[in-house]
This record gives sequence, structure tokens and C-alpha cells, in this order.
Amino acid sequence: MKNPARHNVASLEDLPNICPVMARALRLLDIQAPQQLKGNDAYQMHSDLCKITGQQQDPCVIEVFLAAIDFMEGGKAAPWWDFTEERKKYLPREI
Repeated sequence: MKNPARHNVASLEDLPNICPVMARALRLLDIQAPQQLKGNDAYQMHSDLCKITGQQQDPCVIEVFLAAIDFMEGGKAAPWWDFTEERKKYLPREI
């Protein structure tokens, strides 16, 4: 996994856990730059993405969003699966 210095993150693809597919998903949500992730709600982002695409997105997308938001808000670069328990506490059953 990439482990960039937060201040060097210029594009969405520079973020830990953000591959080109996830970067496209973020852009669909009108998030064009890493700094725009700060203060966002990963669960609402997931819901909005489902509506925009007309498809139910995998719950792991929430975890990727949680990881990216956490990183941009000062957390360590961590793999998205480190956020599985957090997602399961908030959203106990699969969506």
C-alpha cells in the first residue's frame, strides 16, 4: 500500500487505498481533490454513490471512504480493511 506524506498528496490517486476506480467514484461525488474529503461522512457518500450510479455499491466502499477521510483528517495511512469493524458497528448488517 502507498504510504504518502499527507502534505504531498496532490491527487486522489495519491491517497492510500484509492485506485483509479475509487478515484472515479469520488469524482462522481464531486470530490476532485484529497482536501475535499475532510469533514465528509463516508456512509452518506456511499448512499449518494449508490443513487448516482443506480447500483448498490459494496460495503467495502464505505471502508475505503472511511480510510481516506481519516487519513486526510490526520490519521495514519492504514489499509481499508482496518475500518471494517468501525463500519460493522455503525452498520451492523450488510446493505
